[in-house]
Amino acid sequence: MDPTTHRRYLDYREKHQYFGRGRTMLGAAEFMALERELAALESKGERREDEEEARVNEILQILLRD
Repeated sequence: MDPTTHRRYLDYREKHQYFGRGRTMLGAAEFMALERELAALESKGERREDEEEARVNEILQILLRD
């Protein structure tokens, strides 16, 4: 895990303690998989379809970045 991703993961874990109550905390591998999926979807920019846009919003909520 690169330092930037690791920092985001630590931020996620910290936020999860407060905002993620009732949700299962993601492990590092799960977090990185969602990070990669999010990056791929965000790289499409405005070419994203409605389903892809909905998935971006879902991932942002899971990662507590909404």
